[in-house]
Amino acid sequence: MDKTSQRAGSWWLAGMGLMLAVAGTVFTMVLWKAWQRAEETRGWTEVPCKVLSSQIKSEQASRHSPVKHRVIVRYEYSWQGSTLTSERIRRVDGVKSDLSVAEELRERYARGQQTVCFVNPADPSFAILEHDTRAALYSIWFPLLFVFGGLRMMWSAIKARSTPLASALQAAPRR
Repeated sequence: MDKTSQRAGSWWLAGMGLMLAVAGTVFTMVLWKAWQRAEETRGWTEVPCKVLSSQIKSEQASRHSPVKHRVIVRYEYSWQGSTLTSERIRRVDGVKSDLSVAEELRERYARGQQTVCFVNPADPSFAILEHDTRAALYSIWFPLLFVFGGLRMMWSAIKARSTPLASALQAAPRR
């Protein structure tokens, strides 16, 4: 193998390693931010609240798309002498594709039920009934594999260009 081919191969491996490390870093940061947001709500103030209404709104984007179900729970709570209302179950509410899952959530917060909500002290109009999952932190190891694997690939590609064996192979006569 000639010197130019070896150099090109090393650069290609180093570039691939860099791309893997960057992609892993981006996904690691996304998961870390999701975990931080889930942890933040655990520091919010827990206050009693009363469910005013609980319903399921079904929607279909187009005639051929699946039906999605959104659970809308309206509840009221008191904060420093003021009565406030909210409709957030979690920080970011999503739709449910399974109607039975949506019905279970609606039943969990039935009309007239007394429960607790978590109020953001910095913005008391923002309250939630449930914390987000901490699963992002439990999954963060996977993109970290790409970070460390990419860095290792870069290191190996750079190191291979500077080892005595690589120099000897480059200097060996071709047959």
